[in-house]
Amino acid sequence: MANNNEQQGNMGSMTNVIEKNIKTLVERRRLDERNKPTAERVADAVTRFTGNMAFVYTHAIVFGIWILLNVSWFHLKPFDPQLLGLQVFASLEAIFLSTFVLMSQNSMDAQADKRADLDLHISLLAEHEITKLISLVTAIANKLDIEEAKNPEINELSQDVLPEKVMDSVENTKGKDLRR
Repeated sequence: MANNNEQQGNMGSMTNVIEKNIKTLVERRRLDERNKPTAERVADAVTRFTGNMAFVYTHAIVFGIWILLNVSWFHLKPFDPQLLGLQVFASLEAIFLSTFVLMSQNSMDAQADKRADLDLHISLLAEHEITKLISLVTAIANKLDIEEAKNPEINELSQDVLPEKVMDSVENTKGKDLRR
């Protein structure tokens, strides 16, 4: 019974940590969003609007009406009989939209880089902590004369991992794969 209550207490504590972390991350995203330069906020808003079906429907209607009015279906005098105005409008719009999309992507790339840096930092901290725990548990196991403490793999696991060496190893492996 006490064990069950202890587990529930630990779960409550874990839930609190998870909720705190989520709230911290959400608040950080809100802060980052508020601190974005106006140009980035405008680019994001334009990208959100142009990236949905309302934008497609609006264009289909506007371009359809433009074309219908200029091919003499309604026996009205065309204002753009060769549709050159429509071509210019569509070309200019494409230039501006692609610029807004690229600005928005650059902003998202910067956010992704920040998150990747945070992930790497947390992973390196966890690796360091685990390495220290292995050393501590191995020392305890040696003191208690537990046979598994003499496993050579444990000695290797208790060494700090140097990020530079891992990165060099990954790059060397990739380089070998590319030469094949």
